[in-house]
Amino acid sequence: MMAAEITYEQLSALNAAYGASIDDDRLESWPEFFADDCLYKITTADNQRQGLEAGMVYADSKGMLHDRVTALREANVYERQWYRHITGTPLIVGRGDDGVTAETPFLVVRVMRNGQSDLFATGRYLDRVVAGADGKLKFAQRIVVCDSNTIDTLLAIPL
Repeated sequence: MMAAEITYEQLSALNAAYGASIDDDRLESWPEFFADDCLYKITTADNQRQGLEAGMVYADSKGMLHDRVTALREANVYERQWYRHITGTPLIVGRGDDGVTAETPFLVVRVMRNGQSDLFATGRYLDRVVAGADGKLKFAQRIVVCDSNTIDTLLAIPL
């Protein structure tokens, strides 16, 4: 599939499936939304505007994403929580030989073990999407830009 053939509907379906894999605690399937050579980063809007490369979460390969899931399951200690992702309509901002670039607004609600729900994060996904060898769309890049400069210390699960 060529970048010119990727549609808004396909990007929306990709975002919906991505959010569902996290929200339904199927974290082991989360890295499969990414190309082998990829970038996943969570940062703030201020850091993004200033061109600061560091992020609260940074992975530059699918292997690092798998390692993150393993750490979440086996090593990290954090209060049990779930997310509910709400994503807006993607805006395609470019098409090229290296895929489609898109921006998608998001909202994530965190549900704690006691049932308390809070607005956890808002922002936008800055994506570069490519067709994988299997024909499925994959994120070659997903930069999660959070609107707030204050990031909750319970940021454990991917956004």
